[in-house]
Amino acid sequence: MTAHVARVVVTMLALAGCATGQVAPAAPPVRPGIEVLLSDSAHLVRGRRVGLVMNHTAIDRGGTSDVRRLLAAGVQLVALFSPEHGVRGAAAPGELVGSSTDSATGLPIYSLYGTIRTPTREMLGGIDVVLVDLQDVGARYFTYLSTALEVMKAAGAMGLPVVVLDRPNPIGGAVQGNVLQPAFRTFVGPLVVPMRPGLTLGELARLGREELGLDVPLTVVPAAGWRRSMPFEDTRLPYVPASPNLPTLESLWHYPGLCLFEGTNLSVGRGTSMPFEVIAAPWLDARTVLRAVGEIDGLKLFPVNGLTPRSPGDSKYADTALTGLRLRVTDRRRYDPTATALRLLVAIRATHPAEFRWIAAHFDRLAGTDSLRLDLEAGRPVASVLDQWAAQRQAWMSRRQGVLLYPE
Repeated sequence: MTAHVARVVVTMLALAGCATGQVAPAAPPVRPGIEVLLSDSAHLVRGRRVGLVMNHTAIDRGGTSDVRRLLAAGVQLVALFSPEHGVRGAAAPGELVGSSTDSATGLPIYSLYGTIRTPTREMLGGIDVVLVDLQDVGARYFTYLSTALEVMKAAGAMGLPVVVLDRPNPIGGAVQGNVLQPAFRTFVGPLVVPMRPGLTLGELARLGREELGLDVPLTVVPAAGWRRSMPFEDTRLPYVPASPNLPTLESLWHYPGLCLFEGTNLSVGRGTSMPFEVIAAPWLDARTVLRAVGEIDGLKLFPVNGLTPRSPGDSKYADTALTGLRLRVTDRRRYDPTATALRLLVAIRATHPAEFRWIAAHFDRLAGTDSLRLDLEAGRPVASVLDQWAAQRQAWMSRRQGVLLYPE
């Protein structure tokens, strides 16, 4: 059957269903890795002492935490480990979090985003297997992957297996932006991947084991029923903000691009009701920038006034009235937040040559290279930069084939 005929048959069947009053059944909900583990792969934890790397995002479809699910299933949970933002996800970005004790269970909670970022032998003592369940956000800059990789390094050194309980990538499988240069690996960019790699945390862990040469027994328990092209709303999973500054799916879609502005003297809306949905500054001429940028596929841009970020959410312009540009996705399939950020950077620098400033070291760390900043300073055309990014991604796409777990 040709693709054309197949589409016709599907259309006819759909119309027949409408004519008879029948409604096509909805796809079954996606099951996150914690549910798949307990229903299909319980042998991975049965009779073993378990450490769990988790936070508030580690829940099942009904919102029940992994801790409760594991304990109810009779799993011998002996320690918890938390990433950036702490076990409850409430700590500010970059805020150091101390270790503590879980009041409900009495389990120790070892912070991996304080003075220690790699679990020690003492922390892992008495553990037979380490589970990792963290909701990644689909952008290179987020630190949960780095925490997972540090756990893999430490566990591997002790011969402990690591099991990643996977979750969908909430912004899907599109691959966009530049590819990090190896010399710029940091905690906000540990792997040579694009700004938007289109992978899940489990797939990135598999890639990290290969790319970093980690000697660790690694198992990824996939999220059952997920496809890369599936809108997050169709998964029927609850949206839980992985960070206080990513409160909505809208903010999440802009994050792979707007995060670059953290390395400039513009605000991204931290301390307002719309973080990562705006770029703003006291001196920004939003309407002139808007005219310079022009139309952007899949996006509506419009000026906003009266933004006043509050402390401690904003470290650049706290309690200062700002003008800015609001971003709103109109077509996710056509929208490229990384190319959008590039165009906005060019337009703002051209409009405000005296006011715009880089926070150079931080920008380069986020960009995964210093060539982007240097290219923009040299006036390299946007189209040329985007062509270079496309060539980088094409080479990278072949490298990732061996770690893919999900269909398109």
